[in-house]
Amino acid sequence: MTNADHKFNTVPLDWKQVFYTNCPLVSASNIDQELGWTREEYKKMGVEYGFLRSCRGNDWYPHYIHNLDNLIRFGGLFPPIHVHADIRRTRLLGATHVYEGGCMVVRARDDIYRMTELKGKKVGLSKSLNSIKNDWWRIQEEQGIELMLRVNGMTRADIEIVEFPYADDWYDKPEMLAPMENPSELWLKRDHKHDLAFRPLETALENGLVDAIYTQSKPFQHLQEATGKFKMIEDLSRYPDWTLQVANVPAVITCSDVMAEQHPELVVAFMKGMIKVGRWGNDHKHAAAAILDRQTFYLDVEDTYRGIKDIDLVPNLSAQNLQSIDIGKEFMLSHGYIKNDFDVGKWAAPEFLETAARELLEEEWHKRSGARLPSAAAPLASGVKLG
Repeated sequence: MTNADHKFNTVPLDWKQVFYTNCPLVSASNIDQELGWTREEYKKMGVEYGFLRSCRGNDWYPHYIHNLDNLIRFGGLFPPIHVHADIRRTRLLGATHVYEGGCMVVRARDDIYRMTELKGKKVGLSKSLNSIKNDWWRIQEEQGIELMLRVNGMTRADIEIVEFPYADDWYDKPEMLAPMENPSELWLKRDHKHDLAFRPLETALENGLVDAIYTQSKPFQHLQEATGKFKMIEDLSRYPDWTLQVANVPAVITCSDVMAEQHPELVVAFMKGMIKVGRWGNDHKHAAAAILDRQTFYLDVEDTYRGIKDIDLVPNLSAQNLQSIDIGKEFMLSHGYIKNDFDVGKWAAPEFLETAARELLEEEWHKRSGARLPSAAAPLASGVKLG
């Protein structure tokens, strides 16, 4: 499929309505979809806030190509890089890094214990036939495979890459377009932790079509190990080098340039929700893990907790996160996954996060001082930049 021969379905633009979309990974948005705190921020403004697929008028494609001006996305790194480089301009609002660089999987009883023992053997690589959207699965597989080869003194010439094309055409099928108020509803009808649709190369490995495949460290890794059929012979998340761990992460928040320029207050409202929820998640990691376990691919709640216990769930635009994003962008550019280059630093729009943090601080100050003074003090009203 290509853009030229496809009809996209989106509702008419209405700035009294904001949609969100997220990926099933670790983010404040995936916690907030159960708490509803960001929706409260929009209610104060008289704006309706809902999941992308809460109405039948939207198909799934805005999640990948951002063809809705009033959409905010919090999800995997590679699709928004593709969008900003080749489709339309967006703003980078925040990021959350989860250090899960990737593992190399082999069959549990195979006589393979080190990467060097894969020399001359077959390694699987998926390939989406849908040219409309970004092939984020393949990108992280290819990136992870090359890095694991590199740290073990190997190159692609040492192995045989076997491609597995698939249609990847479910995004506007009628059975997938029933409205859902919450992304979690998608999993009510599917046992997503054991659904091999999310681990398509696993069957090929089990059946001996290949000798090894890439998988994400920790979430999918533990599900696959629990079957007793597979083991990991390499894990990039165990290296001290954090630059090895850009496997479709950091998860990033993006909005359209139209929203950022014409309705910045809507962007700030979203970021206020993410800050509040992220702070709550940091203070209540077990509770956050119980919520995230419903949507992510960790083995269970305790495994989810172990995966997030050291993660800052408040989105930020730290120098390290921006460098990680640039690493992902450079890989995509060098391997032909995007056509156009751009400056990640210029993509970043920290003013929305800063304004959101300031407004939350103002609200908290008024609330606390108002309980103790004849009238609430306003020491931050000068507008001077904090920090």
